[in-house]
Amino acid sequence: MAVSRGWLQSRRAGFSLEVDWQVEQGEVLVLFGPSGAGKTTTLRAIAGLVRPEHGRVEIGGRIVYDSAENVWVPAHRRRVGYLTQRYHLFPHLTVARNIAYGAPKKSAIPRAERVRRLIELFRLDGLEQRRVWQLSGGEQQRVAFARALASEPELLLLDEPFASLDAELRRTLRDELRSMLTASPVPVLLVTHDKEEALALGHSALVFDKGRVVERGEPFQVLGQPGRGQVARMVGVENLFRLEIDSRNPADGTMICVGMGIRLEAPLGDLTSDEGSRPDGKGLVTVGIRSSDIILSKQEPVGISARNRLQGVVTDLQPRPPGFEVTLECGVPLRAQVTGAALSEMGIETGQYLWAVFKASSCFLVQEEAPGGVPGPA
Repeated sequence: MAVSRGWLQSRRAGFSLEVDWQVEQGEVLVLFGPSGAGKTTTLRAIAGLVRPEHGRVEIGGRIVYDSAENVWVPAHRRRVGYLTQRYHLFPHLTVARNIAYGAPKKSAIPRAERVRRLIELFRLDGLEQRRVWQLSGGEQQRVAFARALASEPELLLLDEPFASLDAELRRTLRDELRSMLTASPVPVLLVTHDKEEALALGHSALVFDKGRVVERGEPFQVLGQPGRGQVARMVGVENLFRLEIDSRNPADGTMICVGMGIRLEAPLGDLTSDEGSRPDGKGLVTVGIRSSDIILSKQEPVGISARNRLQGVVTDLQPRPPGFEVTLECGVPLRAQVTGAALSEMGIETGQYLWAVFKASSCFLVQEEAPGGVPGPA
């Protein structure tokens, strides 16, 4: 079974990188984080395009780099497919010849047959004799994917391959990538700073910041409801409130948190910090709520199961594709996401009073970090 694993340490021009990873056949490991966090450097080191100071890289059961054993396999012998948002297709070659360029001369599958299969897999039928400049952006992307797979790689490295495409085309190509992984299962490392992309494609995720992995796990756990304040801010959790625990209800697994002019019911969580586990049951916690988990109502809702209902006045409306972000002043600014249709039907405008409604289970606790990167209270 193809697998890639390893670890790297590198320091260049004042930037320090430390990372370790493992990804199985047919799985996508997402490298998530802001620009300059070390994601692309990690891919380039795995591919053999840069040489780190220390580390070990295994691809398909073969050691291609081991600093302790002085092993260094050059990039062209690592059997790695590497795709960036620039594609790097040959403009003077046809689609078929671009794909064939990556196919090995010696293979169990004849080159012409492999090209035919990839053209069918990526829905490029009828485009075989076209030049690159005759293709749309999405078609060029599919050709680039096909060429990367033509080399029969044991690892596929994708460095923000959808970044230059519009939202609809990105979704289409994400679906095609999932189909490709089913038909040609290889381990994939995907660099992105798009949370939707990470959640749609990733089986696991590493969150990078300043050359370090600050969180790892399933994408929804580390990006959907991130447990660290550093990660929560990085992935754009719209509502983060520092509140005091007022009371606990262990039977229901919930607690009441107050402060900043609001009162919330949130999951009890695992409160192990000094403040969050005080003997008197009080303490400070940071509660996160995503704007997409909040429902807006023109009247105070009654007879519903949602435990949190806050009234506020609309202070701001901003386009946030695919809809709008509505900011309510409820003692603190609370941001909610609505569709354009909902905005129009409800006649939402600044100065209007609305109710924000959300479940206790939509809230999650975020661990803040003290100065120096040491986890702080809750």
